[in-house]
Amino acid sequence: MTEKNIIRSSLAGESCIHIKHSSGLDIYICEMPGFSSVEAVFGTKYGSVNNIFRTEGDSSFTEVPEGIAHYLEHKLFENEDCGAFELYAKTGASGNAFTTFDRTCYLFSCTRNYQENLKILLELVQNPYFTQENVDKERGIIGQEIKMTNDRPEWRVFFNMLRCMYHSHPVKIDIAGTEESIAKITPELLYKCYDSFYNLNNMVLSVAGNVEANKVLEVCDKYLKPCRDKKLEKVFPDELEEIVQPEIREQQPVGTDIFHLGYKCRPAAGSEKLKKTVAASMAASLLTDASSEMYQKLLGEGVINSSFTSEVFCGDGYFSVIFSGESPEADKIRQAMTAEIGRINSEGLNEKDFQRIKKSAYGVLIRELNNVEATAHIMLNSHLEGILPYDTIQALSEVTRIETEDFIKTELRPDRLVLSVIEGKAVQQ
Repeated sequence: MTEKNIIRSSLAGESCIHIKHSSGLDIYICEMPGFSSVEAVFGTKYGSVNNIFRTEGDSSFTEVPEGIAHYLEHKLFENEDCGAFELYAKTGASGNAFTTFDRTCYLFSCTRNYQENLKILLELVQNPYFTQENVDKERGIIGQEIKMTNDRPEWRVFFNMLRCMYHSHPVKIDIAGTEESIAKITPELLYKCYDSFYNLNNMVLSVAGNVEANKVLEVCDKYLKPCRDKKLEKVFPDELEEIVQPEIREQQPVGTDIFHLGYKCRPAAGSEKLKKTVAASMAASLLTDASSEMYQKLLGEGVINSSFTSEVFCGDGYFSVIFSGESPEADKIRQAMTAEIGRINSEGLNEKDFQRIKKSAYGVLIRELNNVEATAHIMLNSHLEGILPYDTIQALSEVTRIETEDFIKTELRPDRLVLSVIEGKAVQQ
């Protein structure tokens, strides 16, 4: 039986529809009259970190090669007759797909024919086609992609940092895997992963924009293939709280040195993860605030420039706060950050600065709800993280200065700090 309810936010003055479809799929729809476009995202809670799993009926856990989630995404985008780009081109839509550490998503955006495009999306994802020939063909394509990304300094500095943070967690492994790991991928393994993770009970469909919910459901009722919940179980290797090593440097032909300064924090899940993410985001924003004394001092000394930024990077079994940018003196940034956090732990945060940053972050969240693409992804991401679409707005409205100070004191610890630097070197003529 299909269950339908409306989710409302009194703070944002917005609402969306959640449907638990009889097929097992969770569907979110946000009707946005007056907008001309439509964004639809079909996602599964399956990413590069999910290499050990079992389903109901399996006698033991299955361990698969690194990079297989990304490999599977590539193969699903190509069916027996033609590729997804060709199908969407006929209807005037723009299609794409991506794999991250903990999810894989297939999407389209369009201004017309959204029902036809939704049909293409549902059929595309629900009809895998793997043969030895097309799997072997893809191996060379993905192998080239791995080589290209490994040559990108921005990619290297990030994964170097993760490898210094994590002892065992697969988040430290490139999303696409390695040339050695993808050589082990077979059609049988792809079907095993597909059958386990692409079960509709492990997936979510999010549609936003110039749509009518009943017309979206008409397509879903016709093309969704009901699935029995296989009780998917995912596990990760035990991970120590301590970092692997505090620093790593590598030389690459870059014009300016780039750095990632990351704090390894304790992971969280569900509502706890949401509260922690909001507090972490507030802390990071305050530490990179352009009006702060630390920022102005580093800027005045030429240690940082406008590229200096921060992000909260978290998922199943991992959580970190990362500061990054361009600088020939990353050591000074590490020293300044450590000193500033020490000062905050002694003196506390300025309430006026806290409220200013909080209001700014709140405004960003509200503006995103006036964007079709952002709305579709907010609904999907929230579901995959075990929360409701407007929970982040509620959590941000409730976060306090004391909670943010507590996060800084307990999580942004000097013994959990990693510095990753890509240093420029002369290019050989």
